[in-house]
Amino acid sequence: MRQAAPGIVPFLTLDRRSTVPLYRQLYEGFRSAILDGRLRAGQRIPSTRALAQELRVSRLPVLNAFEQLVAEGYFDSRTGSGTFIAKMSSESRPAPRDLRAPEPARGRRRVPRETDFLLSNTGDPWLGGWGPFRVSEPAADRFPHEVWSRLLGRHGRAARRDVRTMHYGDPMGYRPFREAVAEYLRTSRAVRCEADQVMAVSGSQQALSLAARVLLEVGSPVWLEEPGYRGARDVFRLRNARLVPVPVDEEGLDVAAGIEKCPDASAVYVTPSHQYPLGMVMSASRRLQLLDWARRSGSWIIEDDYDSEYRYESLPIASLQGLDRDARVLYVGTFSKVLFPALRLGYLVLPRDLVGRFVAVRDATDIFPPTFPQAVAADFIREGHFARHVRKTRALYRERRAALVGALRDELGDAVEVQGDEAGMHLVASLNRRLDDQAVAARASRRGLWTMPLSSCYLGRAPRRGFVLGFAGADEGRIREGVRTLRAVLRDQSLGKD
Repeated sequence: MRQAAPGIVPFLTLDRRSTVPLYRQLYEGFRSAILDGRLRAGQRIPSTRALAQELRVSRLPVLNAFEQLVAEGYFDSRTGSGTFIAKMSSESRPAPRDLRAPEPARGRRRVPRETDFLLSNTGDPWLGGWGPFRVSEPAADRFPHEVWSRLLGRHGRAARRDVRTMHYGDPMGYRPFREAVAEYLRTSRAVRCEADQVMAVSGSQQALSLAARVLLEVGSPVWLEEPGYRGARDVFRLRNARLVPVPVDEEGLDVAAGIEKCPDASAVYVTPSHQYPLGMVMSASRRLQLLDWARRSGSWIIEDDYDSEYRYESLPIASLQGLDRDARVLYVGTFSKVLFPALRLGYLVLPRDLVGRFVAVRDATDIFPPTFPQAVAADFIREGHFARHVRKTRALYRERRAALVGALRDELGDAVEVQGDEAGMHLVASLNRRLDDQAVAARASRRGLWTMPLSSCYLGRAPRRGFVLGFAGADEGRIREGVRTLRAVLRDQSLGKD
């Protein structure tokens, strides 16, 4: 017979010197926890024997308290299953407090305003769900789940034989994972690196956060592509950096414009292989110009190679870091888009003279990255599963990209111009008329579409309007239906309908 799992012992305080009997203290403690919402309907309560042992009291007061709570309807006792918190009607419990905007405690110091700008981002409706056309959503249904599960099981069993994998690890990450990543990057991305330069991170966002802490002082000027990735913009603003928007054109970042605006910038954030969001590739001459400026000014280049595995009309573009001869480039990559976002695993390739500083900052923030995901990912790469998955999804995304481009032409015609569809997992549909793309995106979200407005990618005034549309995470039928819905939303918006 399968044994029911024990419940978690709730936080209860008992005063053995009080004149209030122990059973009454237990009763009041449980009752208050239920009414306050700390204990929820369906939650299992430990057995009377286990609870008495944990609280170091005799079982009798526990039995008495349980009997009263069952009688009053707070507990639900099920023969053979255990005791659970009973389901209560909404009228029988106090209304929960609004945790989003609590009343400030009297006399409490105010929280600094440096993070206030982030609060405006959290309510963006186009980030509210998954489906057409959420940017960076991979085809999770095509992931090789059985292979991944087998590798997870292998490392789970291995931990029983060698418990060292369950102890504290290296701030740089699990060595076999770093070796596998270094080999992959040298081979497929022309990155010049060894395993001791690779730091495992929980995605590109942590890599950018670490880089901002190590490389920038408060007020340091940083070049950002305009338009560009808002996640990078937010990281540098949290560091109180001075953001310098630098325009992009068909050759990528306009280095000459950046030098004219701010020749002594401390760093530049750039997406040279597939510019986010417009999709162009940074030309060879611009790459060399950027490296020359970094060498002369002593500045750092942060290269984000976020979805370089996916090119549809040519071979992948070599990394900017591979051209660097002066150790000015930090290279950022992630498995969130190629494998699945919940993995939270990426990598940061560092110049050798920065490794010690990054290790010190990493140790002070989260000590070291989780070992098991790295161990599984290392085997996934080494055994060839990663390369096979990339090949299969590249073919799949090529088909889904074609479906989206075709549907946009069929349904919207000259109303939009498609850009950046040669690579990656998204494209840009620029509007040929002056509509408020953020208002359209908010309206579309109510219809189940997650269309990121192009204007939200600009730091300054947005000269172009349109949408950044992901196509990897939805099949061709949902893509076509999504475009038809988008056409209806655009029509309603232009007519001013609610």
